[in-house]
Amino acid sequence: MISRLLSHDLPRSRVLAVILTVIVLGLAFAPFIFPGAKSLNVAAKILIFIVLVASYDLLLGYTGIVSFAHTMFFGIGAYGIAIASTRMGPGWSSLAAGALGAVVLSLVLSLVIGLFSLRVRAIFYAMITLAVASAFQTLASQLSEITGGEDGLNFKLPDVLAPSFQLSENPVLGASLDGKFLTYYIVFFSALVLFLAMLRIVNSPFGRVLQAIRENDFRAEAIGYRTVVYRTWSNVLAAVFATLAGCLLAIWLRYNGPDTSLSFEIMIDILLIVVIGGMGTMYGAVFGATAFLLAQSYLQDLMALGANATQAIPLLSALLSPDRWLLWLGILFILSVYFFPTGIVGKLRERQ
Repeated sequence: MISRLLSHDLPRSRVLAVILTVIVLGLAFAPFIFPGAKSLNVAAKILIFIVLVASYDLLLGYTGIVSFAHTMFFGIGAYGIAIASTRMGPGWSSLAAGALGAVVLSLVLSLVIGLFSLRVRAIFYAMITLAVASAFQTLASQLSEITGGEDGLNFKLPDVLAPSFQLSENPVLGASLDGKFLTYYIVFFSALVLFLAMLRIVNSPFGRVLQAIRENDFRAEAIGYRTVVYRTWSNVLAAVFATLAGCLLAIWLRYNGPDTSLSFEIMIDILLIVVIGGMGTMYGAVFGATAFLLAQSYLQDLMALGANATQAIPLLSALLSPDRWLLWLGILFILSVYFFPTGIVGKLRERQ
C-alpha cells in the first residue's frame, strides 16, 4: 500500500526512510508537538517549500532545464489568492477563483515561455526566464491599484479559518483548535497531495522520457521523442505546482507582497535546497527544505547561545555572533556540497 502510494519509488535507504518518516510525522503533528507561533509558522513554510522545491526539481533535476522564473509562478499563485480575496471578500469562492485564475495565467505564461524559449541553448533560456521574472516583479511593484505595490495586500480568509474562530474552547493535547489550526492542516494535506502527484508524474512513462532528455536530448530526439514538446509540458507542470504552492503561502500568511513571493532571494533558496537535498530525487525536496528552513529559522538562536557561552574567548564569541549567521549558513552549504555532491538523499541512497 505504501509502495503504491509512493508510486513504487521507495527511499531505498533505511536511514533515509527513518529520516523521512520523522519529518512527515513531525509535520503531521506539529500543532501538538510544537504549539508555539514561530514553530508552527516554520512547519507551514517547510510544507510550502517542499511543494515549491519539488516542482523545481521536476524542471531541473528530471528534465535538466535551468529556469529563474520559478518564483514568478510562485508569486502568481500568491497574488491570485490575495487579489481575489481583496476584491471579492473573504469566502471559499474567492479562494477558488483566485487559485483557478492564477493557474490559468501560469499555464498561459509557461506555455508561451516554453514554446518560444526552449528551442534556444540552456544558458540563453536561463537568461530569458531571468528577464521575464524581473519584469514581472517590477510590474507587481508598480501596479499598486491591483497588487498593492510595495506594501502588498492584506486580506481576510473565510471565518472558519480566522484566528478568532474556536472549534473547541479547551486545548487538545496542548494545541488550540482555532482557525490557524485548521489552516495549517489545509496546508499540510494540500502539500501532501501535491507532492504525491509530482512523485507519480516523475515515475510515469512521461517522467522516464524527461529523464532520458536530461541525460541525452539528442538520443531522445533520435529515437522519436519530440524533446521540445516534453520540455514544454515539463515547464507547464512545474509552473502549475509552483503556482499552487504560492496559493498555499498566501492562505497561510493572509498577506502577499513582492518581497514575500517574488523576491530573487527565494529563487536562490530554491536552488540551494535542490542542491543540498539532491537533484532528481523528489525526496531531496523534503529533506532539503526541512534542513534549510530549520537552519534559516533557528541558526541565529543557536549562535546567540554559543556567543554567550564563549564570552571569555573574544574571537570565538565574535565569530558566533548572530549577525554572522549567513556566513555560517554559507559554510554549511559549501560543506554539504563538498561531502554530498549528489545531495544528501543521493548519498544516503548510494550507501543503502
